[in-house]
Order: sequence, then structure tokens, then C-alpha cells
Amino acid sequence: MNHVTLDGVMQGPGRPDEDRRGGFEHGGWATPRSDAVVGRAMGMRMASSGGLLFGRRTYEDLLSHWNSVPESPFAEPLNGAQKWVVSTTLEEPLPWPNSTLVRGDVVEAVRRLKADGDGDLGVMGSGQLIRTLLPHGLIDEYLLFIHPLVLGSGRRLFPEDGPTVDLELTEAVTATTGVLVASYRPAG
Repeated sequence: MNHVTLDGVMQGPGRPDEDRRGGFEHGGWATPRSDAVVGRAMGMRMASSGGLLFGRRTYEDLLSHWNSVPESPFAEPLNGAQKWVVSTTLEEPLPWPNSTLVRGDVVEAVRRLKADGDGDLGVMGSGQLIRTLLPHGLIDEYLLFIHPLVLGSGRRLFPEDGPTVDLELTEAVTATTGVLVASYRPAG
């Protein structure tokens, strides 16, 4: 589940100061385009998830942000969800409820989680983690919130030197703000 611009940028969608790596100055670009359609799609996905898989940076950012917004519709689903966190620097116990640290071979760990899990694992943000899983065919669906915006710079969801992945559109709805909420699955 990721917000992306038309040119594939996923960096810093939520807040101006969210992710300034590389001098990125366009943070907060998704917030003005979020509406009830976007919120409903995100909420439905979180509610139907068999757990969430995060990289360290996204985990820490979501924890610090959503737990500081008391009226957020996302705080309760995020706090209640099982969370697996891929990190080489964090130590257990992790600060967010229902969080488990994933260390070692990430690809094998995710294969085990998928085999043992109850429902789909959702990945929010976590671009590096997605780029790690992509060549191993471990992503069964891409839920993209495609914003009608070209930033020209920033970290992109898919790497320039990444594998070719043929996708098929399985569902799409357009938000009132022009955001395309699109679900894709690997073809074949």
C-alpha cells in the first residue's frame, strides 16, 4: 500500500519533514489529495490484513506520527495490527504493541511469514524492503494511490535497474481529487 506520483516518487508523502534524505524538499505531497475514497481504501486494507511488514524507517515514522494524532482513524488499526519489522539496528522489545523484529535473511523470513500467516501481509511505505522482495516474487499485490503529480526528484518505488514484472489491474477507483486507487497483481 503506497502513495506514488506519476513519476513513481514515493518519498515523503505525508508531511513536509517526513523524509528529507537526499535534500528532498517536496514532502507532504499526498496529504492535500487524500479524501474519503483514499481513506476508505486504506482503512479497508488495514482491516483485512493478516499483519503489516515494515522497514525500520517506516516503522519508526509511523509510530511517532500516528500515536501523536489522537483522533486519527488509523491509530487503532495500526496499534492493533500484528507488525513485523525488518531491521539490523533495532532491538527488542519494540515500542509499538504487537511488533516483532525480523532479522537475518529477509527473503526467507518473509517466505515463512507468508506460509505461516493468516491473511495477506501488507507493506506500507518501506521502499527498500519492497525492492528487496520484488526480484523474489514475494509481492502478491500492489495497492497504489497514484497521485496526479510529477515531482521530478525523490526516491522512487521501483528501481531503474529492477526486474521486469508484468502486472494486471484488478481494481481501480478514482478519488474526488484525481488520485487513482489501483490494485495490481502479477500477471500469470
